[in-house]
Amino acid sequence: MIPTGKKCNNVTQPAGAHSDLEILIARAQAGDRQAFDNLVDRFWPDIFRMVYYRVRSAMDAEDLAQDIFVVVFRRIKSLKDPSRFRPWLFTIALNRVRDFQRKKRFREVFGFFTGGDEDTVGYYAVSDEPGPLHNIMRQDFWERVGSFLSKLSRLEKEVFILRFMDQLSIGEIAEVMGKGQSTIKTHLYRALTKFRKESRLVGLLEGME
Repeated sequence: MIPTGKKCNNVTQPAGAHSDLEILIARAQAGDRQAFDNLVDRFWPDIFRMVYYRVRSAMDAEDLAQDIFVVVFRRIKSLKDPSRFRPWLFTIALNRVRDFQRKKRFREVFGFFTGGDEDTVGYYAVSDEPGPLHNIMRQDFWERVGSFLSKLSRLEKEVFILRFMDQLSIGEIAEVMGKGQSTIKTHLYRALTKFRKESRLVGLLEGME
């Protein structure tokens, strides 16, 4: 019962209380497969979107997302602090994407990249299916995003994508990238300054809401 004179929104969890997510993670760490499947269901959309933004192929994004959760399943017992699950997960995902991109560049250099089939941005861009995924696959969107991102430094680009596409907090980005929060804020400010000059891209994003 809440004491008289105190507002309900001032009530906080008792010390040592755990969130539903932390309890779910603890169960998964103990070998509860259903708990792990629930984690996958909860975070799959975020990870798929994060991967797709970087590889721009629905088929590759699907495969990579599956690989990422296989790695998570194998390593979840090593996670010491369940409250840090989200940045820990995104660190694994980002490393897996970088590994994929390195291998892809290697194949392209040595002539093993096939390309030009249905698994391309252009193919998915003409899909008639509505919805958020259709929006992020629009070719005109990616052409302008690509043009904008090419104007950013490597760190500005990664911080911008993690903040606004992957929707991580400043603290989570700092943890994923292994940088201080002040450094993250500096690069984010620089990226935003450049973004505000891209009126055509801003207009396109507003039209996709």
